[in-house]
Parts: sequence; structure tokens; C-alpha cells
Amino acid sequence: MGPIELVRAYDARGTKKTSPTFLVDRLWPRGIAKADLDCDAWIKEVAPSTQLRTWFGHQADRFPEFRTRYLQELDTNRAAAQPIVEAARNGTVVLLYSAKDLEHNQAVVLREWISNQF
Repeated sequence: MGPIELVRAYDARGTKKTSPTFLVDRLWPRGIAKADLDCDAWIKEVAPSTQLRTWFGHQADRFPEFRTRYLQELDTNRAAAQPIVEAARNGTVVLLYSAKDLEHNQAVVLREWISNQF
């Protein structure tokens, strides 16, 4: 398995990808035109459910419980993550997300979950 890099979508805007790149947010990042974000796929089905996302609200103190619930969602919806898992088998993968908090977001949990698939 190759490394899984996490990059804010706003930092990737206007750059050319060098590895398989997937947007993993349920909603398209505000203010970014689809033409400005070079990614292989937008896999919104792998993002946390709307209910979980709104409950979390990017509140760092809720992150431990968010992590637990999101890991459960990923376990029940493995098929959604398959394109990312397959790409990770072949090398580096980039996950794009829009959250401002670099440590408490769904991409961090998704990377952990994918790493545990190997």
C-alpha cells in the first residue's frame, strides 16, 4: 500500500494531480469551480452521512464520537471506498477535503480506515 496524502481542496485548486486523487466530501467545496479541481473522482458516497456530518459540525470535542460513528458507517458501506482502496494498493493516493481543521475531519478517519484494510 502506498501513502495516503490528505490535502485541503482549497490548497489543491489550480494544481495538477500527480497521483490518483479523490474528493471525499459529501458537498462540493464552496467557491471552487469543478474545472479548477483536478481529481479522478468525487466519491460523495464515502463521506459521512448528512446526519452524522451535521451532528459533528466540525466541533473538535465531538471528534472521538464522530470517528467511532464514521468508522461504523464505512464498515457498512465498504463498496463506496473500493476505488480508493484499489488505487492505494498501487501507490500514493490523495484525498481531498474542505474542512478547515486539519486534524479533526472525515479524511483523517477515512485514511485510518483505508490503512486498516491492508
